[in-house]
Amino acid sequence: MRYTDGPSVACDLYVEAAPPRVWELVTDIHLPARLSPELQRVEWMDGADSPKLGASFVGYNRHEQIGEWRTVCRVVELEEQRRFGWIVLDVDGRFAGPDGDHSEPAATWCFEIEPETTGTRLRQTARIGPGRSGISLFIDMVPESEEDLVAFRLGQLRTNMDAGLQNIKRLAEGDR
Repeated sequence: MRYTDGPSVACDLYVEAAPPRVWELVTDIHLPARLSPELQRVEWMDGADSPKLGASFVGYNRHEQIGEWRTVCRVVELEEQRRFGWIVLDVDGRFAGPDGDHSEPAATWCFEIEPETTGTRLRQTARIGPGRSGISLFIDMVPESEEDLVAFRLGQLRTNMDAGLQNIKRLAEGDR
């Protein structure tokens, strides 16, 4: 699997809580910073204070192998109590290649919620690329290992997403 193919990972679980409660948690952009080993903090931009189509927020990230960086995320999908999706842009060009291009999304993330029995099915997806991201730096250094590097990164994302979803479940179900 190559980076330019836009590989993705998806995780889902059942939450014994009503969709409005799960929606409240997944659209709280500050919550992932409390749950993620990589995302450190976020803040809305341009006076926004809640998810709206086209609204942007800044994410401050840290990874032990590549250091710290900033991204700007723009909400590209918003269907009330159903879908919340955003693209991640490398606005500082931290991971831009030799041509300096950093206009394409480095990743696309989405939460989907669906009523199920007495609770909610919660699904999170992440697609890396087509724009460059931190993994691109490693692919540049060892291009013959691209497939292994991509698989490793997807594994990291899956582990972090699973943990994040479990925490959302714990928070949502804690109100019962």
